Amino acid sequence: MSTLPILWTFRRCPYAMRARLAIQASGCQVALREILLKDKPAPFLAASPKGTVPVVQDGDRVIEESRDVMLWALGRNDPEGWLDMPPEGHALIDTNDGPFKRALDHTKYAVRFPDRSEEDERAKAMVFLTTLNDRLAQSAFLMGDRRTLADMAILPFVRQFANTDRAWFDAQGLAPLTAWLDEFLASERLRGIMTKYPPWQDRQDQVLFP
Repeated sequence: MSTLPILWTFRRCPYAMRARLAIQASGCQVALREILLKDKPAPFLAASPKGTVPVVQDGDRVIEESRDVMLWALGRNDPEGWLDMPPEGHALIDTNDGPFKRALDHTKYAVRFPDRSEEDERAKAMVFLTTLNDRLAQSAFLMGDRRTLADMAILPFVRQFANTDRAWFDAQGLAPLTAWLDEFLASERLRGIMTKYPPWQDRQDQVLFP
């Protein structure tokens, strides 16, 4: 039995996507276990009763938050220097994970929130997107001329928001943000983390990632 760390993941979840992006960048291999959120395996729930992905099991250590998984992977190896980032990068991630993610959910799943105006929620999301766009108008990436943790922690969520209505997104006049997103969407980096795997089953062959 391999002693590789185990990564529990779900392909389309933006939190799991950013965890896989960091693990991919680190070059540190894990045993990938794809799950179905509607049919969570018992070993996954035993490791993390909260039942959300991603989760890393590294020996006796369980890492249950996506940003912590990113820091764990890059703490092992960070060849692109993603962790070399000023404090405002972490502040952007905080805003992404808080107000922007709430507005994203209220937009994407508007039918679940009949008491909220989809138009108002999009406007809330646009506050953050405009902040990103203003930064990207000055440099290729959020923190300057190279990608950092902030770019890779936020891109999966901007991708998800844009996909809720790409025609509307493209009509907002956010050219630098759109170029930043489209470069990511066309990248081998994204393609490399979006391979489809069947849901994990006990006693199956180990799936290595990356």
